[in-house]
Amino acid sequence: MSSRDVSPAATAAHQHTPGSRELLAAAGVFALLADATRLHLVWLLARGESDVTALAEAVGAARPAVSQHLAKLRLGGLVESRKEGRRVVYSLPDGHLKRLVVEAISHADHQVSGEPWHD
Repeated sequence: MSSRDVSPAATAAHQHTPGSRELLAAAGVFALLADATRLHLVWLLARGESDVTALAEAVGAARPAVSQHLAKLRLGGLVESRKEGRRVVYSLPDGHLKRLVVEAISHADHQVSGEPWHD
């Protein structure tokens, strides 16, 4: 792979050929994001932290269902949570995951809209 083939966001530490452990971990991330509601939640959290009530309203799903999705994402290490009084606030601390989700949604936008592909 030439240096021109690597995303500008990638650092030298991330330019090695992945081993089986990295590939398995990455597949686990994609498995968690394969659900449209979970992907929507992560996309929302990429824009800023939020609580369950606001997230449920934004995705148009029941609060218990959103809580279950967030629990899976938290157990998978994709989101973090903290308590603020009685509220639980969720965040997406990983810049790699933020960029991955934004790029996936951008890719889907091109597929849906028919806009030409670009770098």
